[in-house]
Amino acid sequence: MIHFQNEQLTIYMSQLFKTTSTVIETEDCIVLVDPNWLPQEIETIQAHIAKIQGDRPLYILFTHSDWDHIIGYGAFPEAIVIASETFQKRSDKEQIIEQIRTFDDGYYIDRAYSVSYPKVDIVIRHDAQTLIIGKTKLTFYLANGHTNDGLFIVVEPQGIWIAGDYLSDVEFPYIYDNSYAYEETLKKVDVILQQHEIRFLIPGHGNMTTEMEEIKKRQRDATTYIKELRRCIAQGEDSAHLIANYAYPRNMREFHKGNIRLMEEEK
Repeated sequence: MIHFQNEQLTIYMSQLFKTTSTVIETEDCIVLVDPNWLPQEIETIQAHIAKIQGDRPLYILFTHSDWDHIIGYGAFPEAIVIASETFQKRSDKEQIIEQIRTFDDGYYIDRAYSVSYPKVDIVIRHDAQTLIIGKTKLTFYLANGHTNDGLFIVVEPQGIWIAGDYLSDVEFPYIYDNSYAYEETLKKVDVILQQHEIRFLIPGHGNMTTEMEEIKKRQRDATTYIKELRRCIAQGEDSAHLIANYAYPRNMREFHKGNIRLMEEEK
């Protein structure tokens, strides 16, 4: 499962959708991001944290409320949970949990913990909100567009940027909320790169990067996709070429069709 590891950072990648779970070890705390998917994968993360934690507090950061990103919550009952205010206030929590139950029932999956929607202990309400834990600093930015409750998180002094379901190298923008909000979130890439010394960008799906030009390329590619899809819809043109270079075409076509339906309603 280990996609990348150094002394302070371990990135796990699930076999499903190349979904990442990140463990950050500082002298002050352990930070866990979006634990997922399969029981054995989550048990691997549990064992790693149990080995390194000592007497340090464990924080779980949820980048957004998609069910695949919260599926491992119940395995870490002692953790302090951080998420956005919109994440906390969702009215469809039971529907999200039902998606997990449907997945588990569909594949005869048993979990050693109960499935529930995360209870948020620290609520993020605005851009550049910070949390200081000893020498560890977490800075949060609201990241809407994919969903309406997303977060970017920068962990310093390590220079780790947790991007949630943005800036992936294996996915074009999956837009469940609003394409204009998605564009505004992409503009925050420039702000973050100006305000922070970023060493690692970790997307929710796909490969992490340490290259600034690669981060900017992913920003450009996502922005171009949205603008070109909007133009194709307005002019009645076919847009299949926009996803021609992405792998897993049978799945990608369905997400692309979902984007078209959503953006048609935005006109």
